[in-house]
Amino acid sequence: MRSNYQVQATVGLSVLSQDQREELHLAAIHCLENTGCKVDEPEALELLREAGVHEVSPGHVLIPGSLVEEALRRAPPAVTLHTRLGDPTVRLEGHRVYFGTGSDCPYILDPDTGERRRFTWDDVGAAMRLCDALENMDFVMSLGLVSDAPPAVSDRRQFEAMLLNTVKPIVFTAHDRAGMRDIMAMAAAARGGPEVLEREPSICLYAEPSTPLQHTRTAVEKLLEAADHRLPVIYTPCPIAGATAPASPAGCLVVGIAENLSGLVMHQLKRPGAPFIFGGVISIMDMRTSILSYGAPELSLFSAALTDMAHYYRLPMFSTAGCSDSKLVDEQAAIEATMSVLMAALSGANLIHDTGFLEAAICGSMEMVVLSDEVIAAAKRILGGVPMGEDDLALDVIKEVGPGGDFLAHEHTRRHFRRNFRPRLIDRRNYEAWAKRGEGRMSDRLNARVKEILAEHRPEPVSAEAKREIETILGRAGKAAGSQGVGGG
Repeated sequence: MRSNYQVQATVGLSVLSQDQREELHLAAIHCLENTGCKVDEPEALELLREAGVHEVSPGHVLIPGSLVEEALRRAPPAVTLHTRLGDPTVRLEGHRVYFGTGSDCPYILDPDTGERRRFTWDDVGAAMRLCDALENMDFVMSLGLVSDAPPAVSDRRQFEAMLLNTVKPIVFTAHDRAGMRDIMAMAAAARGGPEVLEREPSICLYAEPSTPLQHTRTAVEKLLEAADHRLPVIYTPCPIAGATAPASPAGCLVVGIAENLSGLVMHQLKRPGAPFIFGGVISIMDMRTSILSYGAPELSLFSAALTDMAHYYRLPMFSTAGCSDSKLVDEQAAIEATMSVLMAALSGANLIHDTGFLEAAICGSMEMVVLSDEVIAAAKRILGGVPMGEDDLALDVIKEVGPGGDFLAHEHTRRHFRRNFRPRLIDRRNYEAWAKRGEGRMSDRLNARVKEILAEHRPEPVSAEAKREIETILGRAGKAAGSQGVGGG
């Protein structure tokens, strides 16, 4: 399956008017100035005090709108992520869209047995090899948690499995500042040094505030560490409408925006101009089941609204798509994945994650990743719009063929038909041809594609020297944690 369309969308949608964007911004500023937020990290608190915030009680600060406006002026409107080989492949700005997997599912649907079981180091590596081969996976997150490594160093082992099995840009999580530093050192070893990594980042940190309106010490330490090294950071709130945020869409958005903006203030106070990615995973609590729904239409709606706000602020946007509340890769999963992928693409979100998620982000599936890859290719075709050049209008061709003719053998057809979406797994054959091939249901084709890629694809390896350095870092981390830290390879 080939995608011939640029990631810069030519068609799209907005769910908020300009007036609504301004109203949400002012509401978020009002929230920060009058309700404020809790900050549990000493360095960030000192930065805020020096900037003149009012501290209601220890760690509870009111942030003036002037600090928010200054942070927005300082933050860069574009962020570029590189591959492990140094190619600048992901340019986060405007309405450019890129898709990738999600992170940290405890369970996997085993592609060989169909069993729901714990994720392992080998599983993360296999998922990354799959994504390395899939054309519409532009970046990666781990998809799963490494359960077969000592907990204290599992974040490093998880990153190792990613780094060794793909060249694509990596969005990573870390337990704490120490884990983050080790991960940056591993990435630097693969890139040729920390200077190269800072100049041409191939990794991006994912960190979260704690809704509502709390910034934990661990989260802010990582946020400030990223700023200090000019490492791109996604600082993404996860408000749950009706649980950790108001049930009304606008109220839920206000909380998420306020958490983003207060994180941005601390980030820019630490190092003005450091790259920051706006965003959030905002959805509803299903009151019948008490889950944070990853398949709800509200998730796509709220994400599109938050994307409108990112465009309003001229910041890159981190969004969510390709996920489902289903327990299997079935019709429900296809419906929810398709809806969210198309909405995220049309909204013009930049870094769109969580493809491959099932069971409300509890279980990851490689078949679901492949399904999403197919859907993304179709969505990119829609984003390409309807070109209106002279050759596209084809008036001379229409005249040449004339009434009653056909265009099948015309050279114009040869030039243009390859621009159409060409599915790999969606079946367009007639019944007789389909029955003769005996390929069955889409789920069978998805599973076969996963196994085909895992059997055949091998990513560009890291150098032997870099691998030795990575093993040294891992060994040192294991000893520091009181463990040998063995995790898979």
